[in-house]
Amino acid sequence: MIQRTLVLLKPDAIQRSLIGRILQRFEDAGLKVVGMKMNWIDKEFAKKHYTEDITKRRGEQVRKALIEYIVTGPVLAICLEGIDAIEFVRKMVGTTEPKTAQPGTIRGDFTHQSYGYADAKKIAIKNLVHASGSEQEAKEEIALWFSKEELHSYKTVHEAHTL
Repeated sequence: MIQRTLVLLKPDAIQRSLIGRILQRFEDAGLKVVGMKMNWIDKEFAKKHYTEDITKRRGEQVRKALIEYIVTGPVLAICLEGIDAIEFVRKMVGTTEPKTAQPGTIRGDFTHQSYGYADAKKIAIKNLVHASGSEQEAKEEIALWFSKEELHSYKTVHEAHTL
């Protein structure tokens, strides 16, 4: 099933100049970029992204730390399209805690922070990326970050040769 999903390269990915290396991984895997833009969001927008739902799952302190962190620098929002894109991107990104992310995943290869460290410092874990966790979440997040006019449909060379 062809799906669209949202990926955010968080301020730590931008500050560490990892945009190209991370994007290349998605494109090398056959995912198609159908929307992309860089924003420096404010706290009000961050609260729309990190909804109250995250409080129910992870606690208000985690939500507050995530909001505080994501506004510290530019964020690159990317809408990717591909076969089972949501699950596939989550697999490529690795587990939320970089310390436990497998080598070969984005988080496993480029960062190593732990929940324990982040909690002790009372900061958000610096894990480079956000990736939508479900089909419903992807639809809501894509609509938050992109207008319909900012998303594009086109055929890649690979698609053109498989028709």
